[in-house]
Amino acid sequence: MRSRLVLASASPARLATLRGAGIEPEVVVSGVDESAVTGADPATLARELATRKARAVAAGLSDAWVIGCDSLLELDGEMLGKPRDADDAVARWGRMSGRSGVLHTGHCVIDLPATGPSREIIRAATTVVHFARMRDEEVEAYVATGEPLHVAGAFTVDGLGGPFVSAIEGDHHNVVGLSLPVLRSMFDELGVVWTDLWERFGVTRQEGRAPAR
Repeated sequence: MRSRLVLASASPARLATLRGAGIEPEVVVSGVDESAVTGADPATLARELATRKARAVAAGLSDAWVIGCDSLLELDGEMLGKPRDADDAVARWGRMSGRSGVLHTGHCVIDLPATGPSREIIRAATTVVHFARMRDEEVEAYVATGEPLHVAGAFTVDGLGGPFVSAIEGDHHNVVGLSLPVLRSMFDELGVVWTDLWERFGVTRQEGRAPAR
């Protein structure tokens, strides 16, 4: 068992997702310039960005696991990260309203033993997102909250944008920005049982944690 579990992301949603699954990671922001990586299909680009973030944080660490993630929305074959500004967010919702897109999230886990070579596992997960048909005043009000400016695709499913997502095909957590089933399978490939992580990095007992319905 490594002594540190590090999330290489500034995303509050990814942190909340891990916490909800019983894991309390350290957070170290990578500082990677996402706009500097271009020219690939969405899934490949999401994996590349996730890997760069994980590697940037992993540099100089040992006896740790580092998790990097990055998400992109694909609409009409175009890759959409975070909008440039409010006008860009409004324009995007003009295209997204009443339609469907594919959310790609890249995942990279780097295993850094105290001694010896590191290991790296990279995966991408995709989820189809169906957007509700929105009124112009809803778009303007939503963008005015500022939330769409800070997330890939200019929407959330776990925040103020939730009412504007009519359906999801695939893993809900992937849309939030981190697929728990994918992450579990990556740790499994490293020989780590997910529930063992609770003992070192999170809850040790589940009493009193019954999910709300």
